[in-house]
Amino acid sequence: QVQLVESGGGSVQAGGSLELSCAASGNYFAITAMGWYRQAPGRQRELVAMLTAGGRTTYATAVKGRFTISRGTNENTRSLQMNNLKPEDTAVYYCGISYDYTSNFESWGQGTQVTVSS
Repeated sequence: QVQLVESGGGSVQAGGSLELSCAASGNYFAITAMGWYRQAPGRQRELVAMLTAGGRTTYATAVKGRFTISRGTNENTRSLQMNNLKPEDTAVYYCGISYDYTSNFESWGQGTQVTVSS
């Protein structure tokens, strides 16, 4: 069992920055990919960014060049640096993990709200 705890998020004006963090506890050694999805009201959950254990990154087209996913200070944490935020980035962001190097995440964090005002 892996537990994921998210931190960060909040409210910012367009053009601003926020950083999300996700820490895994429990049997996290088997994790092969970690990242974030987001869900805005009335929309489907969508992949934002993912980082595999091998260092491969995947980004949604809408966030390329603005968001950066990276390993945190500890091996069981990941960070998502979000720059030049836009109102359309407003959503609840969910950290997730998989065990097969894909974005088919099996476990999720509690979610954190990101609100970008124009």
